Amino acid sequence: MQTPWFRPVQVWLPALLMSVAVLSARAQHPTPTPAEPRLRGFDQRRALIEGSLVRNLELHNIGPTVMSGRVVDLDVNPADPTTFYVAYASGGLWKTTTNGIAFTPLFDAEAVMTLGDIAVDWRHGETIWAGTGENNSSRSSYAGTGVYRSTDGGATWVHRGLAETQRIGRIVLHPDDPNTLWVAALGPLYTTSPHRGVYKTTDGGATWTQTLFVDDTTGVVDLVLDPTNPDVLYAAAWHRLRRPWDFIESGGGSGIYKSTDGGNTWTRLTTPGSGFPTGAGVGRIGLAVFPGNPALLYALLDNQDRRPPEEEEAQEGLVREDFLGMTRDALLALDAALLEAYLRDNRFPAKYSAQRVREMVERGEIQPAALAEYLDDANAQLFDTPVIGAEVYRSDDGGQTWRRTHEDYIDNLYYSYGYYFGEIRVDARNPDKLYLLGVPILTSDDGGRSFRSINGDNVHVDHHALWVNPARSGHLVLGNDGGVNISYDDGATWFKANTPSVGQFYAVQVDDAEPYRVYGGLQDNGVWVGPHTYRASYAWYEEGDYPYDRLLGGDGMQVEVDTRTNDVVYTGFQFGNYVRIDRAAGTRTRIQPRHDLGERPLRFNWQTPIHLSRHNQDILYLGANRLFRSLNRGDDWTAISGDLTQGGREGDVPFGTLTTIDESPLAFGVLYTGSDDGLVHVTRDGGVTWARISDALPPDLWVSRVEASHHDTARVYVTLNGYRDDHFEAYVYRSDDYGQTWTRLGLDLPPEPVNVIVEDPTDERLLYVGTDHGLYVSIDGGARFMAMMGGMPHVPVHDLKIQARAKDLIVGTHGRSIYVADLEHVQALLDLLDQPLHAFDLDPVTYRERWGTRAAAWMEYVVPEISLPYFAGVAGTVTIHVDAADGTRLRSWTDAAERGLNYATYDLSVAADRAEAYNRDRPEEARLSAADNGVVYLKPGTYTVVFEQAGATARTTLTVEAPPERTGAEGPEPGTEPGEEEDGK
Repeated sequence: MQTPWFRPVQVWLPALLMSVAVLSARAQHPTPTPAEPRLRGFDQRRALIEGSLVRNLELHNIGPTVMSGRVVDLDVNPADPTTFYVAYASGGLWKTTTNGIAFTPLFDAEAVMTLGDIAVDWRHGETIWAGTGENNSSRSSYAGTGVYRSTDGGATWVHRGLAETQRIGRIVLHPDDPNTLWVAALGPLYTTSPHRGVYKTTDGGATWTQTLFVDDTTGVVDLVLDPTNPDVLYAAAWHRLRRPWDFIESGGGSGIYKSTDGGNTWTRLTTPGSGFPTGAGVGRIGLAVFPGNPALLYALLDNQDRRPPEEEEAQEGLVREDFLGMTRDALLALDAALLEAYLRDNRFPAKYSAQRVREMVERGEIQPAALAEYLDDANAQLFDTPVIGAEVYRSDDGGQTWRRTHEDYIDNLYYSYGYYFGEIRVDARNPDKLYLLGVPILTSDDGGRSFRSINGDNVHVDHHALWVNPARSGHLVLGNDGGVNISYDDGATWFKANTPSVGQFYAVQVDDAEPYRVYGGLQDNGVWVGPHTYRASYAWYEEGDYPYDRLLGGDGMQVEVDTRTNDVVYTGFQFGNYVRIDRAAGTRTRIQPRHDLGERPLRFNWQTPIHLSRHNQDILYLGANRLFRSLNRGDDWTAISGDLTQGGREGDVPFGTLTTIDESPLAFGVLYTGSDDGLVHVTRDGGVTWARISDALPPDLWVSRVEASHHDTARVYVTLNGYRDDHFEAYVYRSDDYGQTWTRLGLDLPPEPVNVIVEDPTDERLLYVGTDHGLYVSIDGGARFMAMMGGMPHVPVHDLKIQARAKDLIVGTHGRSIYVADLEHVQALLDLLDQPLHAFDLDPVTYRERWGTRAAAWMEYVVPEISLPYFAGVAGTVTIHVDAADGTRLRSWTDAAERGLNYATYDLSVAADRAEAYNRDRPEEARLSAADNGVVYLKPGTYTVVFEQAGATARTTLTVEAPPERTGAEGPEPGTEPGEEEDGK
């Protein structure tokens, strides 16, 4: 484990726990985690999987699938375009051989799942190279661990170095030498580092040489090869550094470089006088070479320079800018109707009428500029910042000189966040046919002089990857925030290839309906609700009704549900834009709290936290930089705290915001908050007084979760996250005295940033933790953890919720949608650890005459199957018997048990020889007989299942119930087709 970067005054380690006394002074800022402990952490994670008592507990995925997660790259077989690979930002690598009808995951159990680029060597055995760490530099772009290679179709992977680079922009393969390749490395996102630039290997990744290095803030995001001469390469360098409060997305280090000796040395092309912009405003650059004439290059630039002022057009009414330099007298002279229209058009609260505003100015309570400042909004800044934005440049001489292809601005493509896109393509058959990826996807038929959108129906608007068929113009495979789309007519129509369950959830929630429903907010794909019983299938195509419904668009955020009716839902999109949705009435009401005129605008986190009181579900809490409470479901708000952060910081990202809220389920008014700058506060009197309780915790880390205990009013859990400092330690803490002192938990967790902790409502010893690489559980209050990832990849877990009635754990992942874990046996584990063997209760099974039959010769036989759960104190062979009520043994077999929970499968069959023995002295109607498939199945009755291991025995009862009687007029059983299996799974 990496040495902690803070030093508490008092530390001791009983049973792997660390108690932390109050620090006398705040310690140093979090330091970046090197690659070596992260890779060792992968071994630690695998050990926690291998040794887990719950490793055999299978979590099942419940989708949804009709909306997807962010695609970062595509690699299509040029000889057979129905075969291609798709790299997702945090959902792993997938392959299709059916043109997107079905996909197979290939990269689910490596050190990281995040990808930046892939390259497939179609000429040399389809070797796959995977560059980890996303290239788009967004808020949830995870850090990778270098480059991986597979030579067996993705079945196994070998790490091939560059672990310190964290984010890979592009991998370029030599067309003739499979051991030579080049990697464009962006480097860490949140910290400076020398591990960025262009790297080259000539021995298949055994060794690497950094051949281009600009500076410790400038990486390389794109890299292209002259298809006729592999000695000629072009690299796009990008100066960028993200901080939690600011994103520097351009700088003097950005530019285009050229190599003419196979990437060994480089020359900067974009110099003053080249025709290409230089200086502080040069942001992300995408490159494309025209194969028919490799001297012809295109570059797509995110130009962050500000636009020059334009001549003002005549306008009706007042606008925000009018008030910035306005004097007191000028405002008082304004026409009252004009002022009133401005207030209403910009949704000022009704209490601010033109008359009241004039009185406030007259009394000196506010300045006219307050009417502009009131509208400051982080969400608007994403779209309204007047930067030049996207520009296309062309070179006809191998990059020596450049010219812009268009006269006008390319509006509504990049806005202020061109860092998120940066991809351009040219048709291999037409040098004037271009494609620009942004919001939306644009094409040009005239070499970039003019553009038109080909986004189309059923296509997400944020685009990151595109393959243009070199042999068939108009055949496109497109990757975006909504998944994969395919077109054969140049974007006139699109097919959506969205079968993988790869949604990126920020948050999940459950209601208390019967059956209960699951809710969740997705990255750029809105808020959705669906049944927890969903299993992915194509049946809804025929039925015409997908089981999930979308409640809201944008980036979907947190959800709260009023469980008194399960119809009222509170949810929203980024930066605190929340609404109350009454699904029964079909109404939607905006409920975001606002600051008072004259005050500085509130600071809202990208994922603004909300919390619905468990004690009175008319009471809703919402966190900005202060905590707000509504007593009437969000219609009115009262601030019940001052600023609970360290204050805002200058930058273009809201910071100094609340990130998490919880209220004790045991005591009304006991509230905890956590902030993005490391502060945790508590109030025990409903907000009248507050205490800062984080001084003993590591400073300046993002507080990812506060969790008030279900069992002890004074207990609270806190998780801290250093992802935004490239610091990847796992921090979990518990306090048993309202935060006066803290105990560190989970010292055996791998170095993985922690996103969430949940205490089981049935037992205080059961804790569940979600990290950037998986799900863990502790059965001893946090002294030790073990992995709980059966059936689930090593995916970021952003949120956890427990449906107490159903005993289900809902796992919201940021990359593979939603999983559900049945907690019944996990909750029982605590009382079984000293037992050698235990058999769990079994649900009754309904007998079906159709077992072992088929409705037609071409159909499969109906074969039942149930799970027999049991606990084994040691690993080894377990013998399982099924006995009739009179003790006759009907079936015996063995199961290879592991220590912990085990799940043997049973097809409800009887051994043929045992059936004969059973039938000897029984009347004809009671005898067992073979079905059409030759197998004898249990009849209705009560049976005993016996487990035996090393002298220990455990028993449980299996009841096979007679089917309900039906009259002939009732027809077939509802929801079944001939031969369809109805139960047992």
